Amino acid sequence: MIGSDAVGLQVARKVADAVLYEGYLLYPYRASSKKNQMRWQFGVLMPRLHATRASDAETWFSQTESLLEPRDRTVVRITFRCLQLQARVVEKAVASGFEPVDSLECGHKTHVTWDEAVEQEVELVVPLDGTALDQVTPLELPEELSIEEIRDPTGQIAGRIVRQRWGVSGLLRVASERLDAVSEVVRLRIRIENVTEWAEDGASRAQALKRSFIAAHLLVNADGGRFISLLEPPEWARPLAESCENQHTWPVLIGDEVRRDTVLSSPIILYDYPQVAPESPGDLFDATEIDEILSLRTAALTDQEKKEARATDDRAAAIIDRTDSMPPEIMERLHGTIRYVRDATAADPSTPEVPWWDPGADSSVSPETDAIDIEGISVRKGSRVRLRPGSRRTDAQDFFLMSRVARVEGVFFDVDGNNHLAVTLEDDPAAELHEWYGRFLYFAPDEVEPLEDAR
Repeated sequence: MIGSDAVGLQVARKVADAVLYEGYLLYPYRASSKKNQMRWQFGVLMPRLHATRASDAETWFSQTESLLEPRDRTVVRITFRCLQLQARVVEKAVASGFEPVDSLECGHKTHVTWDEAVEQEVELVVPLDGTALDQVTPLELPEELSIEEIRDPTGQIAGRIVRQRWGVSGLLRVASERLDAVSEVVRLRIRIENVTEWAEDGASRAQALKRSFIAAHLLVNADGGRFISLLEPPEWARPLAESCENQHTWPVLIGDEVRRDTVLSSPIILYDYPQVAPESPGDLFDATEIDEILSLRTAALTDQEKKEARATDDRAAAIIDRTDSMPPEIMERLHGTIRYVRDATAADPSTPEVPWWDPGADSSVSPETDAIDIEGISVRKGSRVRLRPGSRRTDAQDFFLMSRVARVEGVFFDVDGNNHLAVTLEDDPAAELHEWYGRFLYFAPDEVEPLEDAR
């Protein structure tokens, strides 16, 4: 595999890895931290019988539907990825044998009881030959038990570490159907089901997690075909995109924007072509956090806190070691990056240099007085608009603002030259407060409907 295809899949893999470990272990990366007591929040597929009986709102399946424009000899490669829980129990040596403990100090090392995770991956190759596809593939995550001795500096056995995994059984159902005879669009449906045998009524979530697919997601690559965006489909394909039914997952295009040959079906809401910031030196298990702030906070942990974090998990230890040894130039790179800037004429040497983020950096714009034409109506500060968030927006909360009336507080543009309207909700009792400290909601011009009095 060479060229842009390999590069695109590398990008897809990097984002998929971030999805795989999102929330796995949060700052301050210690087992004793309260925020790390309730884990495994994304993409959890419980045993079917437990999910249908329990009241914890967990699901036992996910369904991905995507639109594909196949060509001759199109081959679809489906990669199912997840984490499998592995309990790590520390046991102290006692006269009668061994007994479980939360932690054990031995020499200069601390051993902590903790639930680890093992990466699991299953790949399926499916040729599309023009006929409707309907096949079922079993998914089996193996059970395993291992024991590791803990010896003190004198060589005596002080305890042991027992690692255990429980088997998980599932089904990967793949089906296809042609939707449009002219464009030959195919709807590809991939369904993941957890069918692990289960007979434990009243079992806790912690017990069910042992038999669950965790952070389950799909990477789907079409060799010889092109996927259609479900977030921003071409106008002719919009009805087909709206007919797709995705449950407990969010499929987006990823990788090479020209080839459009890869979809990431994620349990986390994403946008098309997500990327991990190239400045990021490594995973922090919280892709929504600012790397600089989190790295600084991690570096500021006490030696005792760092020791406990290292004992909690090998991946946490890697984060501690990375932040402790991070060169100043890497930290400086995290401080901020401008990815795209508009063309600018040469600056006058006699003009004082103004930071790019200062409103005075460009006197050609004035959010307070600038106006933008929407549907033949001039919209500016003070205009009233009705909010119409589009499907391309990735923040689910935006949909709660549908049809709400808002007042424009300014017309802005980003570094790419795209316009945005800063607004406050007309019926928001805190609108004046938001205006006072400049905290607004932002919408693109095509996501608002000017009201009549804006003419």
